Order: sequence, then C-alpha cells, then structure tokens
Amino acid sequence: MKMNGSETIAASREAIWRGLNEPVVLKKCIPGCDSITKDSDTTMTAKASIKLGPLKVPFKGSVTLSELNEPVSYRISGQGQGGLAGFASGSAFVTLTAVSAHQTRLDYDVEAQVGGKMAMLGSRLIDSTAQSLATKFFTKFASVVKSQQAAQLKAKPLAPKTAAPKKSVAKKASKKKAPVKKPR
Repeated sequence: MKMNGSETIAASREAIWRGLNEPVVLKKCIPGCDSITKDSDTTMTAKASIKLGPLKVPFKGSVTLSELNEPVSYRISGQGQGGLAGFASGSAFVTLTAVSAHQTRLDYDVEAQVGGKMAMLGSRLIDSTAQSLATKFFTKFASVVKSQQAAQLKAKPLAPKTAAPKKSVAKKASKKKAPVKKPR
C-alpha cells in the first residue's frame, strides 16, 4: 500500500515537531492507541486496537525514527504484530514546511505492507481504512498541537513595563526645631 498527502496545520513548525515526538500527544491522536512509550530519542513502543473491516485487531509494535533533520523532516518506520490477524510494517517520510510563523504544511509519503488474515481482506478495505485513520489522526493532531501552542503562548510572561520611580509618600520630618526658651 502506498499513500501520500499534505496537511496544513495552524501551529508553528517547532510545535508540530514537538508534537510528533511526544508520546502523550501521539496517544491522544492515534485512533485506538492504548499506550505509547518513548524508549529513546529515536524509538517508541505502542499498543493499539484498530478496527479493520469486521476485525478489531490489537497491535503491539515498535517505531523507529531515522534521517532526522530537526525540525524539518524525518523517516518514521514501524512494525506491529496483530496476533492471529497478522502483521503490518511500513515507513513514512515526513516533511514540515513553515507557511508562516503560526502555520505549517506537513507532507507525508507512506509505504506499508500487511500480512496474514488482514491481507485477505483486500487492498480496497485496507487502503480506505488507512486513509480514514490518517484523516482522524491529522484532525485530532491539529487540534491538540494548536491548543498546546496557544497554552504555551498564554503562559509566557509578558515583559515587565518600565515603571517610573515612585514618589515617596512619607512626610519628611520638619526641619524646624522646637523653639528654645532662654532663661530670663
């Protein structure tokens, strides 16, 4: 199976890069994801249950990042075992292009293979399921990254204003001395 596409996301390239590499964000965005753990800067393990036609397939898999060019591009490769349902493996090359300070185009080019009972379901069902999962992922991902970026911008303290020196409110002690009485 081959699939490619492009998504424009209302967030900075750096925010999108962070999101693509953050397990908490990915777990929220990957349809059916039960868990995802970052094992190192370039590897993750995940568990997900994916509905593929009449089958609900539980997957355990690993993901490896390579060809890293932060925050511009990388290759993400993965393989997963779905028990009796079969296996899936593949890779995607992802490129991030800044459209503006707060808008980024994400381009992806995917190649994947499935085997076992899943392969018997046919390429049309697999292709349409993959496209549906990609659409759900990018819709959720755009929402999560945009809200995280807005929260970070809101949390940044504003530069303090230069205040004029305050005038002393305390009254100055009177310089007049009490009159001294002279003896007569």
